Amino acid sequence: CSSDLEAKSNLRKLLLASPYGSKTVLGVDPGIRTGCKLALISASGEYMASTVMHLQSAGERASAEKMLQEVMKQGNVRAVAVGNGTAGRETETFVREALKKGGFANVPVVMVSEAGASVYSASEVAREEFPELDVTVRGAISIARRLQDPLAELVKVDPKSIGVGQYQHDVSQSELKKSLDFVVDSCVNSVGVNLNTASSHLLSHISGISQSLAKTIVDHRVKKGLFESRQDLLK
Repeated sequence: CSSDLEAKSNLRKLLLASPYGSKTVLGVDPGIRTGCKLALISASGEYMASTVMHLQSAGERASAEKMLQEVMKQGNVRAVAVGNGTAGRETETFVREALKKGGFANVPVVMVSEAGASVYSASEVAREEFPELDVTVRGAISIARRLQDPLAELVKVDPKSIGVGQYQHDVSQSELKKSLDFVVDSCVNSVGVNLNTASSHLLSHISGISQSLAKTIVDHRVKKGLFESRQDLLK
């Protein structure tokens, strides 16, 4: 039906969006009362640090401006990813102005879809990756990684939670899940993965690799070091 086709088309576009690449990114999860959560992600996608930036009063905005400029300098940030949720546009404007004042006008500030980020933050996958971190910090991490590599990050989220179809709840949920899962597998197999950086969740979408085998591959990589050839997989 048209709803199913719309969902599959939108999902494919999100998954195959151009990655920013292996560069240090600062993820910003906008917030009004509780503040904006900031997460610094390394070029390899590893979590480095996090903090909170409050923007309600003039004094808070002045402090946030200085803190943001310091993070940019110390972290050698190459891009800032701002979630497009509530207060996203206002936060993006503040970040742009703060970077310009601090001499970082050349650093791109990009609005990133945070659809499904809250689902990921509370998921078992996120708890496995960052058991010691608050769900809001996990959300900022996901936003930053979505800019670095949309495909690698979005495969961790149930496709239906990304909000890819206007009428996706009006169709058979089992059939929709089957269709969207196929799109995810198709995209991953079309693009391929980096054996030495791919998560077990990403590897499990490669044809012929189950979730358990994907986890075994990652565990082997952690214990024995990076793979030097495809033949190493036989071990």
